[in-house]
Amino acid sequence: MPENFAGGTKDVIVLGAGIVGVSASIAARQQGLSVVLVDRREPGSETSYGNAGVLSSGSILPLNKPSLWNALPHYLANRHAALRWDPSWTLRNIGWVARFLANARTSRTRPRASALHGLIRASLELHREWIVKAHAAHRIRETGWLKVWRSDAVEAAKQEQAFLAEYGIESELLDRRAISALEPDIMPVYRVGLLHTQTASVDSPGAVVKAYARMFADAGGEIHRSEIKSITPEGDRWRVTLSDGTMTARHVVVALGPWSADLLRPLGYRVPLAFERGYHREFKPNPARPLRRPIHDAEGSFLMTPMEQGIRVTTGVELTDRDAPSSFAQLEAVVPLAHGVVEFGEAVGEPWRGSRPTLPDSLPVIGPAPVHPGLWLAFGNQHIGFTTGPATGAAIASMIAGGRPAFDVTAFSPRRYL
Repeated sequence: MPENFAGGTKDVIVLGAGIVGVSASIAARQQGLSVVLVDRREPGSETSYGNAGVLSSGSILPLNKPSLWNALPHYLANRHAALRWDPSWTLRNIGWVARFLANARTSRTRPRASALHGLIRASLELHREWIVKAHAAHRIRETGWLKVWRSDAVEAAKQEQAFLAEYGIESELLDRRAISALEPDIMPVYRVGLLHTQTASVDSPGAVVKAYARMFADAGGEIHRSEIKSITPEGDRWRVTLSDGTMTARHVVVALGPWSADLLRPLGYRVPLAFERGYHREFKPNPARPLRRPIHDAEGSFLMTPMEQGIRVTTGVELTDRDAPSSFAQLEAVVPLAHGVVEFGEAVGEPWRGSRPTLPDSLPVIGPAPVHPGLWLAFGNQHIGFTTGPATGAAIASMIAGGRPAFDVTAFSPRRYL
């Protein structure tokens, strides 16, 4: 295949067709730039497919927050549904673990929460705009999402509500009766609930990303499916080597999620990227007893959400190598708990596994690479990538075009690690 088969040198090549890469492509086209989006798979087929489909206004607290220290003793036996960890991975990555835990301090929590709040707020605005323009508005539900406790956790719920209120994020404290009023067809096992009223959800995150990709293509963008081999600077341009040829562009955006560090290593960047692996499985719902919104079982450490194909049950975090064999222990632990809450039938399809890319401070990198002009980094959005993808991509496009992003990107600078 001839060199530059996509039609000469482009303004931007975006590598990675998850929610971040698709968003960067859309926003760059809106800036009037010529854009090619490249991935080995169809848009929205990896981590952007397998999540819980929540557009969460309140996910501003990173996982490594002060309460993590109280939870650590429960995780040491390596049997908790919220976290499973591979001892060999932990030993080989003890530096990453130490940096992750070092961020779980009160002094480090609020600055990161403020940064995430700006990113999330900008993203939700774009999601609600784009999902209409992409003719996928039928997929969004403005029903909030519900965090629930089986124990009498009123004080914990009130503390979380008060923290969210400091950032203008609305929620409603619910008792057992109020929970049953919202979800009359689930079993009354929860005593306390916190309804995130400004949160939405979708019935197929993968389909939403695909709809966004079609919107990008309809706007004149190009989508190319190929294995990405390497990126190489050549003067004021970048050469992208693929399994079926090469492309050149003035700018390259690396939005490959958990595969981003591999591509950057030959350029001398050592990205401290770890992987929050997670699992899900879907089950046939009972149409007569539907689930109306995503529900996060705080003590059971799982989330269940109504999807296009059925009830999706998602797990907590597994810390191990990105490509290690699957372990379905967490899924096997939480599915019976979910079945005790909502009525569903046999499984639909096979269990799914994905890897959520995570940096030690639980913040993504969004911005220019420190050494190489024209190289832009957009990854590390951990377990809220579907929520935060649009503004992550739009910020990159704004910076490429010489403008200012819609939110403060200072905390997300790649220079803090590279």
